[in-house]
Amino acid sequence: MSDHAPTSRIKFCGVTRLQDAEHAAELGAWAVGMILWSGSARRCSRAEAEAIGAALHRRTEVAGVFVNAHLDQVAEAADAFGLTLLQFHGDEGPVYCNEAARRTGAKVIKAARVAGRSDIRDLRAFQTDFHLLDAHVPGKQGGTGETFAWELASEHPRDRPLILSGGLHPGNVADAIAAVRPFAVDVASGVELEPGVKDHVRMTAFAEAVRATAPRSESPDEPDTEAHEPAAPAAEPKHAA
Repeated sequence: MSDHAPTSRIKFCGVTRLQDAEHAAELGAWAVGMILWSGSARRCSRAEAEAIGAALHRRTEVAGVFVNAHLDQVAEAADAFGLTLLQFHGDEGPVYCNEAARRTGAKVIKAARVAGRSDIRDLRAFQTDFHLLDAHVPGKQGGTGETFAWELASEHPRDRPLILSGGLHPGNVADAIAAVRPFAVDVASGVELEPGVKDHVRMTAFAEAVRATAPRSESPDEPDTEAHEPAAPAAEPKHAA
């Protein structure tokens, strides 16, 4: 990919508080993710999820993160919280993902926990709107603060937008973008004070580090404004029928 490709978008995940979601939106986040799985230390309460969904309506993508949930639960949450993205982080198969998209009208992210090349290759069976790569830590579904070998991302065919997750923080996100060139970067633990409680200073530093990867003006006479402006939302891919 060209060195002059647009900078990656930002997804702040594991958000449990309205004030953190609002700050993410102010920073120009592409998406805000709420974990709706009971096994997570970052599980978002129903009251906060409703408030976040209402506050961010038409401002950012609102993602619900699920692990092996019943489709009825997914559909109810999508309606109650205004979810525009469904992120599946468990053993959900292609048929499940397609049915979730059909029932809710939301776009779908299928996540892979990457231990090796085969984990990325297995994503090819999922014709979802986005693929997400996260670190594989035995016994944990995500939010581990661990990275994986970014060079493995070269196994992804880039037939749909790729989201990079796993151990990202303000100090390494620029290197991650340079190595992978993802559509978006996803951060949770890397901008936290404690699980589910975001540090607004770190959130801001993360957003600034991502924006600094934007291509600079090639003309020495033109000021470089691009790196200081939130990336404009790109046209979203449609479901593959």
